[in-house]
Amino acid sequence: MIEFTRPAYDAVVDHARRGDPAEVCGVLAGKPVDGAADGDHDVVVEARPTDNVAERPETRYRIDPEELFAVVESVEADGLEVVGFYHSHPAGPAEPSGTDVARATWIDHSYVVCALDGHPFVGSWRWRGDDEGFEPEKLALRDE
Repeated sequence: MIEFTRPAYDAVVDHARRGDPAEVCGVLAGKPVDGAADGDHDVVVEARPTDNVAERPETRYRIDPEELFAVVESVEADGLEVVGFYHSHPAGPAEPSGTDVARATWIDHSYVVCALDGHPFVGSWRWRGDDEGFEPEKLALRDE
């Protein structure tokens, strides 16, 4: 399960809308929930936008490795953890694409997709590795 604070959730949707028609991307910073039964319960407190350096940003996203390294370091310096990543699908679908599956690398991290075909839809999937692929996970807003 992944929970978003309202400001973090709104930041993902706002970033997706501002970037349309290109895909946008970023890093989700937060904390795991202590004592979660399966260990797969994180709270996102910040969405940190990154540049999309893909050759075809209308249909792909790619975070520059140097920028990713800098963002990861800043997240950790702020006492948080990278709990996942987000990107948008301006024309849908509201789930990971084949390219998303092929490029996922952070095992047991959440990959959030914000689809803009119609009303924004934000869904999340946890990457389990090449053998298991993406597993849908519950996404909720955290009461603060």
